[in-house]
Amino acid sequence: MQDPNADTEWNDILRKKGILPPKEQTKEEEVDGEQLLQQQSVVKTYEDMTLEELEENEDDFNEEDERAVEMYRQQRIAQWQATQIKNKFGEVLEISGQDYVQEVTKAGKDLWVVLHLYKQGIPLCALINQHFTGLAKKFPDVKFIKAISTTCIPNYPDKNLPSIFVYFEGDIRAQFIGPLVFGGMNLSKDELEWKLSETGAIKTELEENPRKQIEDQLMSSVRCSVPSKEDSDSDDE
Repeated sequence: MQDPNADTEWNDILRKKGILPPKEQTKEEEVDGEQLLQQQSVVKTYEDMTLEELEENEDDFNEEDERAVEMYRQQRIAQWQATQIKNKFGEVLEISGQDYVQEVTKAGKDLWVVLHLYKQGIPLCALINQHFTGLAKKFPDVKFIKAISTTCIPNYPDKNLPSIFVYFEGDIRAQFIGPLVFGGMNLSKDELEWKLSETGAIKTELEENPRKQIEDQLMSSVRCSVPSKEDSDSDDE
């Protein structure tokens, strides 16, 4: 009969289907596993230490301690690098037409880019630029860009301003063109955040569209100000 612990392709198939029990660990594998668990537990103790405490205890480290500290250091470096890559923006970048390809269509993999085309002297454009500054700080993993419209697209009509284009990996995913889309000068930063979240560009913590809250309040105040039929009948009497 074939050894059920043998490393064969047939045995692997039988184990996956539950016909054979899991392969028994060799003594050597058990020792390696125990050593790994010990190292991980030692690393956990160092995670609770400050840098000063580590330096104070460094003279007492044995080989196992040094390996654990090195493992911990590598983990922290990897975490820091991941954070740096993810949070590499945080400010609004101003570009011209010649920067468009490099900064937008070739921006990079897994990257959202939000571009605002604006022009000086248009109040709503100035308001959106102001909101962009706050949103760029709040969502540093998203690339927020602004550009004077005609420097990117020659003869771009002012009636289309403000315009916002949303890209992912260089492909356009959404566009908001003209003042009516934004609801005029009453546009809040939260409303703009909600609009962008609906495109997938940002992950908002807002639970519902702030514009809906305002509209509900307006409708409620209108209903309160309109006299009911009962009130009208009592006035007639």
